[in-house]
This record gives sequence, C-alpha cells and structure tokens, in this order.
Amino acid sequence: MTYRAPISEIQAAMRYAMAAASGANNAAFADLDDGMDASILDQAAKYAEGVLDPINRNGDLTPAVCRDGVVTTSPGWKEAYQAWIEGGWSSLSAPADHGGMGLPNVLNTACLEMWSAANMAFMLCPILSDGAILALARHATPELQQAYIPNIVSCVWPATMNLTEPQAGSDLNALRTKAERASDGTYRITGQKIFITYGEHDMSENIVHLVLARLPDAPAGTRGISLFLVPKYIPNADGAPGELNDLRCSAIEHKIGIHGSPTCTMIYGDNGGATGWLIGEENRGLACMFTMMNNARLAVGIQGVAAAERSTQQAIAFASERKQGRPPGWDGTDAMAPIAAHADVKRMLMAMTSMTAASRAICYLTAAATDLSHRAQDEGARQQAHERASLLTPVAKAFSTDLGNEATSIGVQVHGGMGFIEETGAAQHMRDVRIAAIYEGTNGIQAIDLVMRKLPMRDGDALEREMTDMRSIVEALKASNVPQFGNAADRLAETLDSLDRASSWLRAQIANAPNDALAGATPYLRLFGLARGGTALAQIALNASADNDLNAQKRIALARFFAEHICCGARGLELSICEGAASVHEAAIALLP
Repeated sequence: MTYRAPISEIQAAMRYAMAAASGANNAAFADLDDGMDASILDQAAKYAEGVLDPINRNGDLTPAVCRDGVVTTSPGWKEAYQAWIEGGWSSLSAPADHGGMGLPNVLNTACLEMWSAANMAFMLCPILSDGAILALARHATPELQQAYIPNIVSCVWPATMNLTEPQAGSDLNALRTKAERASDGTYRITGQKIFITYGEHDMSENIVHLVLARLPDAPAGTRGISLFLVPKYIPNADGAPGELNDLRCSAIEHKIGIHGSPTCTMIYGDNGGATGWLIGEENRGLACMFTMMNNARLAVGIQGVAAAERSTQQAIAFASERKQGRPPGWDGTDAMAPIAAHADVKRMLMAMTSMTAASRAICYLTAAATDLSHRAQDEGARQQAHERASLLTPVAKAFSTDLGNEATSIGVQVHGGMGFIEETGAAQHMRDVRIAAIYEGTNGIQAIDLVMRKLPMRDGDALEREMTDMRSIVEALKASNVPQFGNAADRLAETLDSLDRASSWLRAQIANAPNDALAGATPYLRLFGLARGGTALAQIALNASADNDLNAQKRIALARFFAEHICCGARGLELSICEGAASVHEAAIALLP
C-alpha cells in the first residue's frame, strides 16, 4: 500500500488553524498568499510519495547497523538524504537571517506530516535539526551561530539531542556527564548518553551534537546543567570538517519499530574529553534545551497524526477490497460483501479517520499559535498566542500520539489475521508509532505539565480564552441548522461542560491536594483533547458546509462521528478526574506480590 498525501484535508486544517490563531486579520500569514502554500505542499507531497515512501519498507526490513563504531543506514537512505538537502527542505521555516526561508511553522508542520507518514524513521534525522536551529539562534554566541547554523539549515551537518543516560531518563537530576573548562574557552565533555537518535550515521559529512553536562562546581539538580555543542568533526579554520572529536557510537539499539533510525549509545571522552562549546550560560542549559524540546514535541505529535493517516489509508483500501460475509440488507450482486460494508468495520474506519483529523487540527492550531507568538504586530496578541501555544503543546504531543497508537492498532484489527502478518505492512505503522508516546517527554509527563503548569497559567486566563473559543464554535454549530450534524452540538456542549467542571476541580486541588490533581492528569489531557479536537472538526466542517460538495459532506460526517462516538466518553473522564483519586492512591494494596 503506497502513501498518498491528503492535500485537501491538510489545506482545510491549515486554513482553520491560521484563522483560529489570528482571527479576521490574517496578515501574520501573508507570505503564504498567492498560492505559495499550495505550491510548497505539492512539492513536499512529491518528495514524500516519490522518494521517502518507496524506501520506507527497506528501513523496516533492513535496519541500520553498527560495526566498529561505523553506522551504515538502510538501503536508499543516503540518496534520500541527498535529495532532502538538494530540495532545501530544512530551510523551510528556518530564520531568514541564517539562510532559511522563514516561512510559517504551520506550513512546515503540514509538510512534516506528509514526510513522516511516508517514512517516519527517516524523518527523525531532519526533525531534530529544526529544533537545534531554534536553540542556537536564541541562545548561542554569534560566532557559534555563524559557524554552525548555515550548515544545519542546509542539513549538511544535521543535529542531535543528547539528554538521556542509563540512570537519567525523564529525571535529569540524575545526569552525570561531565564538562571541564579548558584554557582556550572550550570545554571537555566526558560521559555516556543513550537513546540518541541518529547519533552516528553515514548520510552527512559532520554531525552536531547538543549535549547536556555538569560542570565541577555546578549546583545540584537541574539548576546545575549546562548545554554544549559538540561536533563529530571539529571544523578547521576554513570551516570544513577537520579532526575527529573524542566521541564515538558504541552500539545501536534493537527496537520494536523505526528500525531504519539508528538509536545510538554515545561515548564522550575516551581520550581526555570531547571538545565542546557552551550554548547560553553555564548552569542554564536546560532552558536552552527546552527550546529544542518544545519544537520536537509538536513534531512528535505530528508523527502520531502521520502514522494514523497512513494506517487509515491502508485500512480503507483493504476493507474496500476484502470480501467476507453479507451484512443485513446487502443487495450487492456478489456472494460476499466488502468488509467495509459491515457496520462494525464502518465504525472502526470512521474512528480512525475522525481521530486522525482531530489530532491534525490540534497540531496545526498549535503550530499557528506558535507562529503568531512571533509574527503578530501587537505585543498583547503575541503574548496571548504564546500562552495558547504553551497550553496546547502538551495536548498536541500526547493526545495526537495516543490517537496514533489507537488508530494504528485499529488498522491491524481491520486487516484481521492479515494484520498480524508482517507481509501486509499494517503492523509496521503500529510498531513505528509506539515510541511517539514515550520520547520527548512521556505522555504522562505531558499531562502533568498541562495540569500543574499550563492549567493555572495566568490564573487560568489562557484556558478561559480556549473555552470561550470552543463554546463559540458550539453556538455556531447550533445556529447552522444543518441536519447532517445530527447531535454533534449537544455532545460537544456536554464535553465542554465536563471539561469546565474538571478544570475547576483540578485548579482547586493543585494547591491543597496536588497528588489528587496528578492522579487525574492523564484523563484530563484526554478530555481536553476531545473538546479541542471535536470543536476544531466542527469548525472545519462549518467552513466547508456552504460549498455543499463531497468534501463538505465528508467533513460534516467526520465532525458528527467524532462528537457522537468519541466525545461521548467525556463524562466518564470527568468522573475519573474528580472522583477517582482515592482509588489511585489506595491501589497499592492491589500491586503487592
């Protein structure tokens, strides 16, 4: 099953996101006028379909290998990477003053969806470079920026993110990698990092590692972490890669998915220490790294959308061709009907399609809010957009990857026994996307961030503005009087009521009973995602309803299904949040051996 970029649905979600972010004044996205966005999306789709998709299966069946510290990527990877460089794709949203095109992040996010759907394992390499460009542009010295950002923008020198260590996963307080000051102003880095995506490979002439480490006199905990730029090859005076730095890949992991992506164990300092340059201030490295991580979290959310889209396309194609049984009332001439004609299979396919569309809308809305936080002329508008992006980022990452896992699992179910057979490729989507709920901050950590940091932000003003926006959509849906929406308005109104009550309850617990708030964090993020995704689908459908064409009918059907079948779980989530804390805290007795 080959991938086809869903350009029409992507453009509809982009138009919704940009309008929702900027209101009637769309000046912040003026550089996408005159068909610029359509032209770029078309070219990005051609790269996805023509270059990345044909080698996707190669990456799964013939993974990257490491021999004596040399990593050889999957067949076709090097050629695809060269085509990436020649296409200038890494420059799409990179700052114009550093050689990029400076186009909106929402456009880049749409392209990332297509590329990740075509080949998630390959795209993990350039995705990291996007975040590194932001981190260096905001925190590095002019000298470092000049030496490295143009090469990263061109992806001639791709970047990595080095946080995790064997004893320090989500808790970076336990980080042990060391940095020693050298007399020439550089630093010597020693230690071990694990789970480093594309930490070593054969696709580029150099690799730029961003590494968290501690100085000898650093404070304990995360307040004593610094960020360093550590290149694989130290540049010569002319800027070309020179001497090999004191670092190496000791092994790559054998994973359940994304086989084509080399996940490396990196060793720094076998011979006295790898040469590194400080990014930002000493002991302030985590703040610098979070610039990169926030960018990566939205990109991971898009991986959830991408996997769900690809799995949905394959499931629909299979269900339209596979014939089994005859549903009641079947009047076809064949003895057996396509399984897509059976009610339960219809339900599964609609669940996959609507969940994909809802998570896409949330991710694009997050990207557009990020754009407006930099592009709006009014300072107040920039601040509100920043708060919206902050509120939505954990939802975009966690909700979208949770739905990606669910959709790909349903995709295997639609295939039946053939889904359990690797030959069909249905299982690869499920295996590949499983990591997305884990890396760049587990989805549980995203839920904690949403409840403990984002919910009380500005005394709840950011949430209240989001609630107002969602309620206005429900009112517009009620006023539309389009019968095809069915009970969508009522179900969405009930979802928002549950979200409102759960939000008020959590805010009351944060100060007085934080463990009770934490016990409800994950179901709260799910509830928030249902509300935001459901209302976004409703607005997209309302935007299309005046056209009364096939696309409009499809979008109305998706919005209705999501509201009536997916959002109807809102009340149960509310009860879990507001009344379920005690059964979480007292559950330890059930865990005793």
